[in-house]
Amino acid sequence: MKNLLITGYRAHELQIFGQKHEGIPFIKKAISSRLTPLVEDGLEWVLTPGQYGVDLWACEVVLELKKTYPHLKLSIITAFQNPEEQWKEDKQEYYRTILQGVDYYGAVSRQPYIGPWQFTARDDLLLRKSDGILLVYDEDAAEGSPRFMKEKAVKKQQNEDYTIISVTSEDIQSIAEDERMNSVSEYEDSSF
Repeated sequence: MKNLLITGYRAHELQIFGQKHEGIPFIKKAISSRLTPLVEDGLEWVLTPGQYGVDLWACEVVLELKKTYPHLKLSIITAFQNPEEQWKEDKQEYYRTILQGVDYYGAVSRQPYIGPWQFTARDDLLLRKSDGILLVYDEDAAEGSPRFMKEKAVKKQQNEDYTIISVTSEDIQSIAEDERMNSVSEYEDSSF
């Protein structure tokens, strides 16, 4: 696999309303645990729609991995021009910081938001340009925006060789529990 699309829930769909939320590091670790072996096997590009949530946390993971794997490249392809304009200032600043590390940035539509067709065109392009998808989505949880991408990826997989890699809430919960157990054992080891 050379090109991987990573996407998933928007932050608000996970009830995350700030960058300091305790769940974000666990989501990033779950993404990293799936992504690192692919990079070691020759993955070259990570593509993402760049929406606030899983997309940008995945970008952070890729930017960190690029320090060890300089061949890895990151691309954000948005549905329309300047999607961050409606975001709060702190989120805009965060987005601009991530854009500084991106190897390719583009918008499917060179206009501001006009309609949902822009999202459809973006998703179709990202699926066409990728060999697989890493999707942070839990089918057992409440519906969310990743459902539509999952449906499209499954259709693509039925017609061609397309890999679907899932990260579920159970995967993230398992990482969180492991981290908590590790910090408890470190505390116990350091006590007298």
